[in-house]
Amino acid sequence: MKKIKFIYNPNSGDKKIVYKLDNIISKFQDNGYTVVPYRVSKNNTMERGLEDINDNYEYILVAGGDGSIDRLVNFMKKNNIDLPIAILPTGTANDFANVLKIPLDINLAIDKIINSKPTNIDLGIINEDYFVNIASSGMFTDVSQRVDENLKNSIGRVSYIIKGIEDALRLRKFSVHVKSKELEYEGDMYLILILNGRTAGNINLAHYAMLDDGYLDVIIFKAMPIPKTIPLLLDIIKGAPIDKYNEIIYFKTDDLYIDCKENIVTDIDGERGPDFPLHIKCDKEGIKILGIE
Repeated sequence: MKKIKFIYNPNSGDKKIVYKLDNIISKFQDNGYTVVPYRVSKNNTMERGLEDINDNYEYILVAGGDGSIDRLVNFMKKNNIDLPIAILPTGTANDFANVLKIPLDINLAIDKIINSKPTNIDLGIINEDYFVNIASSGMFTDVSQRVDENLKNSIGRVSYIIKGIEDALRLRKFSVHVKSKELEYEGDMYLILILNGRTAGNINLAHYAMLDDGYLDVIIFKAMPIPKTIPLLLDIIKGAPIDKYNEIIYFKTDDLYIDCKENIVTDIDGERGPDFPLHIKCDKEGIKILGIE
């Protein structure tokens, strides 16, 4: 039988994954797979669960949100594990799974995984770390880091929205220097996003992003008068193309430097990122994914 490693976080999202384990394992077994499960916890890290990975495994199945996928990819890339991964989106925010059009319904996701072949997609690299969907800094970007875990598990994405509204009520600008071969910007901003996929917070922002083009999409929200800010943000949430605004810079690159002397954090896929200065690159076709269109 074909062998897969199944990494799952029982506390991810609404915690309902624990009630679906038997169904998940039985569906894969019925299709000729031997499933080797590993439960992630405070004392049992994901890295420990991957210590026995070798060429006998077909792929790694991970159940969780963006943070779980990010940690898995980072461990794999830094330890030269060249296996496809498959995703069961069970997190609070499943931005990356949505970008990949992986169904939130577990049974549908499994069907797509079993009936698919690996597809190569790009990754982002920020200093020494990898990201699958987004790296960011400025306002709103550390919302997921500041949300209480119990609140996040109880009301899900609404907790992110609450924190985001709190931030919007006290806009703060930051001085930043961004440099690439395509563009250089030195000035004030509210927010900078570097996207591999198209969405941040499940809002479609990088309209021209492609997961296999060898480029990352950079969006800089320049500091602007408050009366302009709210209508602009509302338009973007509704789906307006961001490249029509003079207050927003949008471009593609595969190599980017960012520096900021102010005390702000960075975020990669919902987790704390490295300190400035940042060197960001695209790792073209850096990972193989199952179950995507």
